[in-house]
Amino acid sequence: GTGKTTVGRLLAQILHAVGVVSKGHLVETDRSKLVAGFVGQTALKTQQALEAALGGMLLIDEAYALARGGDDDFGKEAIDTVVKFMEDHRDDLAVVAAGYPQEMADFIDANPGLKSRFTRTVHFADYTDDELVSIFLKLGDKHRYHLTDDALARVRHYVAAEPRTRGFGNARFVRNLFETAIAHQAMRVAPLHDPSDEHLTTLTADDIAPVDA
Repeated sequence: GTGKTTVGRLLAQILHAVGVVSKGHLVETDRSKLVAGFVGQTALKTQQALEAALGGMLLIDEAYALARGGDDDFGKEAIDTVVKFMEDHRDDLAVVAAGYPQEMADFIDANPGLKSRFTRTVHFADYTDDELVSIFLKLGDKHRYHLTDDALARVRHYVAAEPRTRGFGNARFVRNLFETAIAHQAMRVAPLHDPSDEHLTTLTADDIAPVDA
């Protein structure tokens, strides 16, 4: 929810624009798309993902999950395949491994070749309250909804009250809050016999509620 995929896509395009990679596309993947349940199949799945990303960027989300299964886990086979492919195609492939800081440190330590290939770290901080409210308003503009003053105040309240724990969703939390508000608004206006455009496009304080409400 902090924009990793969006930044990855833009970075791939920039790398293409300056001639670092030949295509500039982004392929996003994770453990479930790289690791198989049988000997030899993980290397094949990982190789396919890498080949699809060749000429652009491979983004491995929650990459630390590849190193969590112990010595007999097929995740290590995926890591070995990534390391070799990166070396063989270092002139036309960028690879980004994403995840929580401590787990990513463990991931880098899982293979001697990773530390020398993943040499730069970018930290994505949580959005501020004002930024999250701004994202909510942009979603409203995109879908042609506007908020009453009371509704905006309630959005600010729920954003400020949401705990910033490790699992905090950032923009994903705001999107869920917005989608919940739309659902509540739809139920509120459904009984109206002849709703006006104002009715159909206004979010009130009653529409803004916790995501699990």
